[in-house]
Amino acid sequence: MTLLSVDGLKVHFRTTGGLLRAVDGVSFDIAAGETVGLVGESGCGKSTLARALIRLLPITAGRVLLDGRDLAEADPRELRRLRPLVQMVFQDPYGSLNPRRITGSIVAQPLRLAGWSRRDAHARVAALLRQVGLSEAAAERYPHEFSGGQRQRIGIARALALNPRLIICDEPVSALDVSVRAQVINLLNTIQAETGVAYLFISHDLSVVEHIADRILVMYLGRIVEVGTRQGIWTRPLHPYTQGLLASAPIPNPKLARARPHFIVQGEQPSPLSPPAGCTFHPRCPIAVERCRYEIPALRHLGNDAMAACHLATSSAAPHSQEHAYGPVAQPG
Repeated sequence: MTLLSVDGLKVHFRTTGGLLRAVDGVSFDIAAGETVGLVGESGCGKSTLARALIRLLPITAGRVLLDGRDLAEADPRELRRLRPLVQMVFQDPYGSLNPRRITGSIVAQPLRLAGWSRRDAHARVAALLRQVGLSEAAAERYPHEFSGGQRQRIGIARALALNPRLIICDEPVSALDVSVRAQVINLLNTIQAETGVAYLFISHDLSVVEHIADRILVMYLGRIVEVGTRQGIWTRPLHPYTQGLLASAPIPNPKLARARPHFIVQGEQPSPLSPPAGCTFHPRCPIAVERCRYEIPALRHLGNDAMAACHLATSSAAPHSQEHAYGPVAQPG
C-alpha cells in the first residue's frame, strides 16, 4: 500500500544570482512500513526535499500525496490535521531541542498542541522515553546533560509522540560517533518492527543507508539519478555517480573492496544556479559521450525494480565486475 506519493516535485528559489533549482522534478513512492534511503552529496537538494515534503518550505510545482491527500495543496487547517501523520528527526540532535526546556516538556509539546491533558501527556512521555532506551528520570533533565546519541533518542521520542505513519530522518546519525550510529540505526529498526512506521532516511553515506533501507534513491543536483533495492544498488550500481558514491563508502572486507567496480568522483558538484546542459553529471563522469553533453537522460526502468537516468546504463551489469553496466570503467583524468 502506497503511503507517500511524490510526483514531479520542484522547489525553486529566486535569488540575486538567478533561479536556484534546489529540487527539479523529483518523483518517488514510499509504501506503508517501508524504509526508503535518499543519498547524495551535500548540496544536492536532499534536505530541501525533506522540508518541502512537510511544507516547511514552499513547493514550486508537483504533488505530494500522503495517504491520498495532497500536502502541496492543503490549506492551513488541513495541514494541521495531516502533520501528525508525518514527523521529522533532524540532523543536529542538540540544535533541534530547546535548551531551556526539560526533556519531558520537549517530548510532550506535540501532545499538548494536539490537545492531550497534562496527565495523559506525562504518561505518554514516560512510555516514549522507555521505548527509545532512556529512563523516565530523563524527563527532568535538560538537553545539555545528555550525550549526542541520547539527544537524538529524545528527538526520535518527540517524533513518535503522535504515532506518525511516516518519519523523515534527515541525516540523523551524521553528527554521531560510529558506534553510536549503529545503536541509533538499530533503535530505528526496532521501532519500525514494533509500530510499522515508514521512514525516509536521508544520508550522504551509502554505507549507513545500506544498513536500514529497503530501497534507495540516489540524488544529484536536484534530480533522482538512480532507484533500486538495497542489494541492487550495493552490488549492481547502474549510474556512474552511484558507483562513485560506493567507492567512497568503506567496506571492512578487503576482498570485496577490491572486487567492487569503482572510481572516485572528481571535482565539485556544479551550482544549481547554473547546472550543466544535458546530463548534469557529465562534467565529472569518466565515461561521458557527446550525447551526454546536450541531452537530459530520462529516469528509465532497467529491470529488477531498478531505474537509472543514464544514456549508457543497461540492465546487463554483473555484480562485482569491472565490466559494469555501461562497459569497462575508465579512471578519470
